[in-house]
Amino acid sequence: MKCRVCRGPAIIDVPRHNANFCQEHFLAHCREQVKRVVDHFKMLSRGDKVLVAVSGGKDSLALWDILLELGYEVDGVYLGLGIGDYSDESATYVRDFAAKRGLTLREIDLREEHGFDVPGAAKATRRVPCSACGLSKRHLFNTAALEGGYDAVATGHNLDDEAAVLFGNVLHWDLEYLGRQLPVLPARPGFPKKVKPLVRLAERETAAWCVLQGIDYQVEECPMAEGNSHLAYKGALNGIEAVSPGTKANFYFSFLDRVAPMLSQEEVAAALNACTSCGAPTPGEVCAFCRLVDKATAGVRGAPAVTVEIRS
Repeated sequence: MKCRVCRGPAIIDVPRHNANFCQEHFLAHCREQVKRVVDHFKMLSRGDKVLVAVSGGKDSLALWDILLELGYEVDGVYLGLGIGDYSDESATYVRDFAAKRGLTLREIDLREEHGFDVPGAAKATRRVPCSACGLSKRHLFNTAALEGGYDAVATGHNLDDEAAVLFGNVLHWDLEYLGRQLPVLPARPGFPKKVKPLVRLAERETAAWCVLQGIDYQVEECPMAEGNSHLAYKGALNGIEAVSPGTKANFYFSFLDRVAPMLSQEEVAAALNACTSCGAPTPGEVCAFCRLVDKATAGVRGAPAVTVEIRS
């Protein structure tokens, strides 16, 4: 197996590109894929201050590392979800990565700062844990970016993630979510720009990046994600990809090119109010996150809880 670029010994194959790479040219390939996405979708400009949402997993740490190598000013934010040993170990990987490189990392602990954790919220709301987790991440990452004066929040969603989410949304024909499933969501009042620079890289490639760069990461899947339909969609697409390499990329990027432009992405900004509790934009009086906090901490405070509705 020879490297497509230099014809030296290859260490990895990338079937969807029908290519093999040596270490040097595989790392160059990853940087080029990220640069290509950033440039094509005008995600970031030189001088932008970027906040990467890091979890301790391979994708977010690889993203932080690649953006730094591409010359962007990048800090990290980690959200402690209170999921037992899993969260403790994840935090260790993030702290070690930042400390070894002298990087700025902000940590937010759900239990310490808001009085609940994801397992407790799932029990209180009687919803799957991913609902409370996703809502908390979106709200707190947005808040951290706005308070810190960042130009964009970058997340480690890779090609496998985006193809699986798209697959699920198409199966349910969820036009609202399909209309928002883009690599870039522009900034608007109360919301920072959100970008996904890894959408041209698969999970296997981000894992290889970390191994070759000597980056330790959380290997285990979140124990609370068991039974999540997202994992089933990934598995189904993996089976198709094994038979027909390039299917995921074609599925996702064809959607972006041919279908996404036809979907309305307009939101009724005039209908958004400032949350009476935290000030975040919300269509109601109190935002979904503050209602979640109220519900999840009601037992601790001994106060009646308001009804909370969270879309998974």
